[in-house]
Amino acid sequence: MKFFKYLTIIFLSLIIMGCGSNNGQKKSDFKLNTNSKNNTFSNSDTLKLSLENPKNHTIDSISYSLDGRKIGVSTALNNFKLGKQTIVATVYFNSEQQSINENIIILNNEQPKIYTYKIINEYPHDITSYTQGLEFFNDTLYESTGQYKESKLRKVDYKTGEILKNVNLADEYFGEGLTILNNKIYQLTWRKGIGFIYDVNTFKKLNNFKYGTSKEGWGLCHNNNIIYKSDGTEKIWTLNPETLVEQDYIQVYTNKGKITEINEMEYIDGEIYANRYQKEGVAIINPKNGAVIAVIDFSPLKKLVTQHKGLDVLNGIAYNPKTKTIFVTGKRWDKLFEVEIVEN
Repeated sequence: MKFFKYLTIIFLSLIIMGCGSNNGQKKSDFKLNTNSKNNTFSNSDTLKLSLENPKNHTIDSISYSLDGRKIGVSTALNNFKLGKQTIVATVYFNSEQQSINENIIILNNEQPKIYTYKIINEYPHDITSYTQGLEFFNDTLYESTGQYKESKLRKVDYKTGEILKNVNLADEYFGEGLTILNNKIYQLTWRKGIGFIYDVNTFKKLNNFKYGTSKEGWGLCHNNNIIYKSDGTEKIWTLNPETLVEQDYIQVYTNKGKITEINEMEYIDGEIYANRYQKEGVAIINPKNGAVIAVIDFSPLKKLVTQHKGLDVLNGIAYNPKTKTIFVTGKRWDKLFEVEIVEN
């Protein structure tokens, strides 16, 4: 029953999209086949390729690639990223060449584990804050809040709830996630395609940055020289910390399908902990391939805060290196919970 419970916590809309080939390319003389009827694989499978040559061309050679990496006709998938990936076969024949694309989906080979938690402490939290991002820096909590005409960047004494610094965003911006790196705060906005960079000590705005292929800003976290950005889809983008250019992405998948609406994130001990919008749980994600390793069921927490008309969903997760504990809250919650994760 636990496996089915986690579906209601965070994953109700698992999706496997159909895979098509060629993607509108000019019709090829060849057809690329895989050893799966629906082109869906586990990352513990071996991909096997074959090429149909109905016109009996004299083929000189064929090269294959998957996700931009050269592969052979038989390839173990355990070191590839999950999600929708493209195989490209380039066929050389009669002094010509043709390329054929075939999309496949790679799923994780294990279902996520289910974790719970133990509350260590409860602290006051501003009940008006529509929490979008949380992060600790030097034992102090930094928070980004959302909603038009309400969005803020804050420095907070987490033990008392006192607001130590506050910057209001312009009314046109809907604040989203934040992260702190090299004494700079990076804050996203939702649909304006722009983020802000502040000095962590003074809150002076230093610069702006624009998004690339990702259309929206949802969550941010970092691991030293990599910034991770979610955009409301199944994708988590990796950004260059100097230029903020999107360099690559992973896709968040389980053994069943993709997980969309990845929201506020925190990088903890080599893994990404991520809220999913409107769900009462946190997914633990492998940042190398996008696999959901586990799900933390935080659903009971909402009942422990003041119940009021504006109360909204769990959102906001931060790791404090000083206490080595995790803190979570929600949108318009009047409590911040310090918790210990329990692996069942």
